[in-house]
Amino acid sequence: MTVTKQPPATPERTRRRAPSKRALVTAANLLDAAERLFAERGYDGASVRDIAAAAGAQIASVSFHHGGKEALFEKVIERRASELGALRSAALEWAKEPGKQLTLEAVLSAFVRPYLAKAADDAQWLAYARLVAMVSADRRWRHISKRLFDPTAGLFIDEIAALFPAANRGAIAVTFVFSVSAMLSVSTARWRIEALAEDARDEAIQIDALADPLIRYCAAGIRAAVAT
Repeated sequence: MTVTKQPPATPERTRRRAPSKRALVTAANLLDAAERLFAERGYDGASVRDIAAAAGAQIASVSFHHGGKEALFEKVIERRASELGALRSAALEWAKEPGKQLTLEAVLSAFVRPYLAKAADDAQWLAYARLVAMVSADRRWRHISKRLFDPTAGLFIDEIAALFPAANRGAIAVTFVFSVSAMLSVSTARWRIEALAEDARDEAIQIDALADPLIRYCAAGIRAAVAT
């Protein structure tokens, strides 16, 4: 019996075919649609069928590109968490450059401004704020917070703790979470601020214009808490 030898594997033979442009667009559209619907309806209220329909895709494409519903939810959170974490870390490093005085306001600015700048021009980033609030409030998603949010949060808490070496780290963590909540409220409830302000000019408040008062508010709260 003659055995036909197969040619050795080569990088060209073993390399997986790169996804087509159409496939990449479909995958991105699914993430955008999932982000909007999860934000509007919550995790349990947004069905895979509705997400696929909102993306203009077949329902089978959800599992093909992103796995099951929970995997899709985690990918939605991860997509912006990675980008935002990098922007915040870069802003913090800039604030710590030689010759600059690192203040509490500078640390908070490095955390707050990168997100508000994104949310100012992109409705998807506003939807993302609702998802972050959802993940932070539900212990079901603790593993997501631990993997995607805690490393960056820990970095900023470390910097604040260095500014207040006599303060209890637990107290700093509490005030940092309060600060994050305030930032998310600015993002998701801007309409409420406009209604309560009763501004006769009837002009929409620009979200990035709220950065300065937000930073002052959070800094005052942190200082008051660590002083007790």
